[in-house]
Amino acid sequence: MTTEMMENVTFDHLEIGQFAELKRILTQKDIQLFSAASGDANPAHTDEHYTEASLFRGVIGPGMWSGGLISALLGMDLPGPGTIYLEQDMHFKKPVRLGDEVTARVTVKTKHKDKPIVVFSCVVLNEEDDILVEGEATVLAPTKKIKMLRPNIPWVNVVEKDHYKETMEKFRSFGILKVAVVHPVQANVIDAVAEAVEEELIDPILIGPESRIKEAIKESNINAEGWTIIDTPHSHAAATMAAQMAASGQVGAIMKGSLHTEELLDAIVPSSAGLRTEKRISHVYLMNIPTYHKQLMITDAAINITPNLEQKADICQNAIDAWHVLFNHKNGDPKVAILSATEEVTSRMPSTIDAAALCKMSDRGQIKNGRLDGPLAFDNAISAQAVKDKHIISDVAGDADILVVPDIEAGNALAKQLIFLGNADAAGIVLGARVPIILTSRADSKRTRLFSCGVAMALSCARREGQIK
Repeated sequence: MTTEMMENVTFDHLEIGQFAELKRILTQKDIQLFSAASGDANPAHTDEHYTEASLFRGVIGPGMWSGGLISALLGMDLPGPGTIYLEQDMHFKKPVRLGDEVTARVTVKTKHKDKPIVVFSCVVLNEEDDILVEGEATVLAPTKKIKMLRPNIPWVNVVEKDHYKETMEKFRSFGILKVAVVHPVQANVIDAVAEAVEEELIDPILIGPESRIKEAIKESNINAEGWTIIDTPHSHAAATMAAQMAASGQVGAIMKGSLHTEELLDAIVPSSAGLRTEKRISHVYLMNIPTYHKQLMITDAAINITPNLEQKADICQNAIDAWHVLFNHKNGDPKVAILSATEEVTSRMPSTIDAAALCKMSDRGQIKNGRLDGPLAFDNAISAQAVKDKHIISDVAGDADILVVPDIEAGNALAKQLIFLGNADAAGIVLGARVPIILTSRADSKRTRLFSCGVAMALSCARREGQIK
């Protein structure tokens, strides 16, 4: 924290000709932050291709960015704290370009005699002293002395691209998905279903005690006209009914409602349910993380507690198959990082031995269509700088598409940290069954719930078309 003090100049102590100035270099981040704060995404400031043919032949800064520098001077330096803006006029003479170092200056021009009102002349200059902006500001100057610690400027991380919107548009192309919603007897579940219906993602079939479902609909105060309700006596029966409908092809996915995940899976996992495939059932989070350069899968964070080597192989394969369905990149197979606490193989840490074995299984075709490397610590899996610092030679490290965790505790903690501390969207999906199973939580955001439905739409379509066995 800064310990620098700031203090104002009161009306009585302001003198004609007194001035303050600051210097600032216009960066791409400045333009991005201005766009995020104001909603001004004018292509003259944000689109290099557009500006090549524009009047100025290149990206220019928003005019009001310069105005912000003037505002900062008046509010922070002269007169400083206690200043109230009354009026501002500006004339824009020349553009500010990326990389320009500009000087903003405010100078006391006139003072009213009967009120603490001051007019400042304002100017913004470039390095050649060309006038970029000039004008006048009228302020109500402070009359009481204020001295205080200079506040810290908030730290902001600029996210250049949010993958969520483009991914959801792709998911919508798969068509509306008929979904069995199991035991939706609480309002939050009904709300989640209504959101997905409104977004034209799902056609819901609500399965559970009809009276309780209708109570939840009433509590949610939504219009559920046209929704199908199948009455069952309790949640166990609802899960069994959903499994039967999925096995017979009446629904393309199952969504967890107000029941525990274990109870739902107890109806799906047995061979008699008709939903098992040759693969082990596993869970994957598809993460949309603001600070990572692409979408990331984490598996398994919800079902397999302490998977052995063979089970980890199935977990890997499930995630790889899902990745190919969701992204279908033409530039190769997904990069799969097998996580541990170190990048060295050691008998003292069994997860490192599993990681090495999984990589060898991939080499010999026991795990297909993925590029595996491990063991890798988390930083080595996602940070190119960490890979460089540790001199790791790998085409997976630092650029992973899929993270395979040692056990459920590591996976759950990692995913939840990214969700709650990293502002990530996380679509939770169960793989390995004949239909995708959507796992939602009361703590999920609307974006996360819709994201989960979108992933299920893509996976369900892929299974119908035989892309997933």
